[in-house]
Amino acid sequence: MVSKTSVAPLDRIKILLQVHHSTYQHFGVFSGLKGIVRNESFLALYRGNGAQMVRIFPYASVQFFTFEIYKKALNNLFPSQNNSTNHSLKFFAGSLAGVSAAATTYPLDLIRARLAYNVVMVSSSPAISANGNGSAIASLQLARPTIAGTLVSVFRNEGGFVGLYKGITPTLLAMVPYSGLSFYFFERLKHLALSKAPEFCSKEVNKDKRVLNVPSKLLCGGIAGAIAQTVSYPLDVTRRRMQLSMTAKESEKYSKNLVQTLKLIYQEHGISKGLYRGMSINYIRAIPMVAVSFSTYEIMKQYFGLSTGMDS
Repeated sequence: MVSKTSVAPLDRIKILLQVHHSTYQHFGVFSGLKGIVRNESFLALYRGNGAQMVRIFPYASVQFFTFEIYKKALNNLFPSQNNSTNHSLKFFAGSLAGVSAAATTYPLDLIRARLAYNVVMVSSSPAISANGNGSAIASLQLARPTIAGTLVSVFRNEGGFVGLYKGITPTLLAMVPYSGLSFYFFERLKHLALSKAPEFCSKEVNKDKRVLNVPSKLLCGGIAGAIAQTVSYPLDVTRRRMQLSMTAKESEKYSKNLVQTLKLIYQEHGISKGLYRGMSINYIRAIPMVAVSFSTYEIMKQYFGLSTGMDS
């Protein structure tokens, strides 16, 4: 929850850039952040973070809890020889854990995206354009939406429960490489650090056990997050397009299905400005976020006396 709040402004501008919001489509990362403060307010940087906080607690709980369950079950089903660690199973355990967590909390993710997408201008502040010429921006929403109001609106106007799960297909598909690679590379890098450079990367808990020190935990988590984000990012863009497809008439074309939406994004904007739109800001926000998340998890496991060594 702390790590998500710390990168909430970057999360919001990432969403606005991903879907080419009419108000901020010509902005860059930092000019977009300045534009949000100028056009809306400083607190607007955190729009949607309330829904994120409601979502992230059960999401992270389910993800890490089910990872341990899936990891143990897979190790029992496919025992490794000579008691060696089978890291490939951790990819599948991580993928299943990500899918479980995303499916459990998906409606809150959709609501959070809708809130972050909504632009509410400060009436006394003129809108600014990306080039700073002060041109007016039309079609501004004046009502400030709430979590409950948005939830009810989607349920009533977009097909009931089906509407609350719009975009879930690319979300679950993205979880396979994202969550799987995150857990796999973190566990793999942790194992390599403990076995190849214990004098630099670890500290001794007792005579028979060593664990990674905090800087090494952060480094392993950051690298794992960067790799996973790079592979899964196009599906993240696709899910945002589908989640926000019903917010404007011109974006309804993105509501059909995963393949059609991916094809449209590529045809209209290409790879760098379409499928990977906002990727630079994603590295800035995601790498430290994943690093802190995994490090906190490992520290809490140590605190409760659970295994975090090479056998975990």
